[in-house]
Amino acid sequence: MAYSGRYTIKDKAKYLGNPTGVIYRSLWEKHVMKWCDDNPQVVGWCSEEVVIPYLCQTDNKMHRYFMDFLIKYKDGRTVLVEVKPHAQTLVPKSAGRPRRKVLSEGLTYIKNQSKWKETARFVADRGWHFEIWTERELTSMGIMPKSTKPLKPFPKKKAAPKKKVAPKRPTK
Repeated sequence: MAYSGRYTIKDKAKYLGNPTGVIYRSLWEKHVMKWCDDNPQVVGWCSEEVVIPYLCQTDNKMHRYFMDFLIKYKDGRTVLVEVKPHAQTLVPKSAGRPRRKVLSEGLTYIKNQSKWKETARFVADRGWHFEIWTERELTSMGIMPKSTKPLKPFPKKKAAPKKKVAPKRPTK
């Protein structure tokens, strides 16, 4: 999920924030943006416009959580959506893995839990909903193509064999 860029809003009337600076931080987020733009059930949406302050359990300091998406549906529901790899929603497994990697994943998990705990309070106060969309949800909802594996590079053309040139003889 290392792809990022600017997204051009198709239906600017539907976007609930500044439509000129919409950035996706993964291809999954880009797919969600396109889905929101094209979905007739979505009457409004925005990306990273909702900011939730939270106390992180890793450093015991206040931080700001920029919610991936706020989506308003025709039926009146308002949903905050976080797009994450499924692995980041689970407690990391440590068996047979490098300690540094387990520690890093553990801190990420704790940080995410801190964010999501505060988000649950935030949405409850407003009568909204909170959902985490992983690759599983994105695929089952038809938002993400079934294959997200990067394409293999085109094979390089083999260079024509070099012609052998006889060494020049010194002239007298």
